[in-house]
Amino acid sequence: MRTLRVEIEPDMETAENRYPEVLRLILEYTDQCDEEGDEDNSQYKLLEDRLHHMTGKDMSQFNLWEWWEGDGAENLAFDISLPDPQIVNAITKDELAEIVRRVHTFETPDPDDQSFKAQFYSYICFGSGYYSAFLKLNCKGYHIRLFQSHKDKDGNYSEYSMEEITDHLWNGGMIGKG
Repeated sequence: MRTLRVEIEPDMETAENRYPEVLRLILEYTDQCDEEGDEDNSQYKLLEDRLHHMTGKDMSQFNLWEWWEGDGAENLAFDISLPDPQIVNAITKDELAEIVRRVHTFETPDPDDQSFKAQFYSYICFGSGYYSAFLKLNCKGYHIRLFQSHKDKDGNYSEYSMEEITDHLWNGGMIGKG
């Protein structure tokens, strides 16, 4: 795995620092609701406000109550803790190719690596969509369909290669069209 510039890589240090408190607050809210309820959503609003204050993120994009219907409390806490990707000027084609490779392949970290980054690496690439959000923000031609199978003109299903995706994003054009 190639390293990318710090402004492209997810800010795992910030995420790791925020994560324990974010997870604690989510789980405490869940326990409180199980015991006392929150009919007027006042406690939910307090939780949203606290998390927004901690992270600067708009909490309306997250379901803080029914997290078990999603990816679980741990992944929700990670999503909230991880700073959003930023617009990065002068991305190189090699950097773009590395991002595409990370999203396109199902690479997993070394099983002996117990670091915070290793714990959430697959989720960064596929679950939370950090890199997808980065591409959407920084590449005019991005669409999630680039990474999904599609039916070609002969009716067969296939996937775009990493090179095709990279070229499409680099050029901002259409792939698979005349």
